[in-house]
Amino acid sequence: MWAPDIYEGSPTPVTAFLSIAPKISISANISRLSIYGSYGATLQQIFFFCSIASMILGALAAMAQTKVKRLLAHSSIGHVGYIRTGLSCGTIEGIQSLLIGIFIYASMTIDAFAIVLALRQTRVKYIADLGALAKTNPILAITFSITMFSYAGIPPLAGFCSKFYLFFAALGCGAYFLAPVGVVTSVIGCWAAGRLPRVSQFGRPKAVLRAPDT
Repeated sequence: MWAPDIYEGSPTPVTAFLSIAPKISISANISRLSIYGSYGATLQQIFFFCSIASMILGALAAMAQTKVKRLLAHSSIGHVGYIRTGLSCGTIEGIQSLLIGIFIYASMTIDAFAIVLALRQTRVKYIADLGALAKTNPILAITFSITMFSYAGIPPLAGFCSKFYLFFAALGCGAYFLAPVGVVTSVIGCWAAGRLPRVSQFGRPKAVLRAPDT
């Protein structure tokens, strides 16, 4: 719950670090636990519940956001749920899908926050501030659109491959309820994350207030 406020209030490089490093470290440590040891059914059920809660919260909360960093924060919460899907399986296939998901998520996040950092001179804070980015910087707009489409899991981009492996691992370990929830929340996330490319490609530039002539 602290993620959106921290993401918004921190400098962009710090936000990118907080978005990537904790997820990698936590996933690595729990992966070692599942490889060299085992956890019982109770802990696995807790992982299932946390994964479902993160996916639902991230998808629904992202729909109501109007700021770029807060939208990325809730997308990050949703991706924690997707990544935890592979962790919840407790199988080698689940760990492999988790490692693929972590690598792809880190690549997408670095790309997204690098673009946000490149736009700091234009003081981009709200999603509406991205209006007409395609006219002022078309290469940046196309890169941003591809990154957010990958975040949403649209094929054949890397984000889709990540979710495909994670959901396939969930079905392989018998988590038949977890995979459909992930698919539904991914569809909701497509609308939420798709607002950034839509505004950057087809939005109107923000109005500039000028002092009256004297």
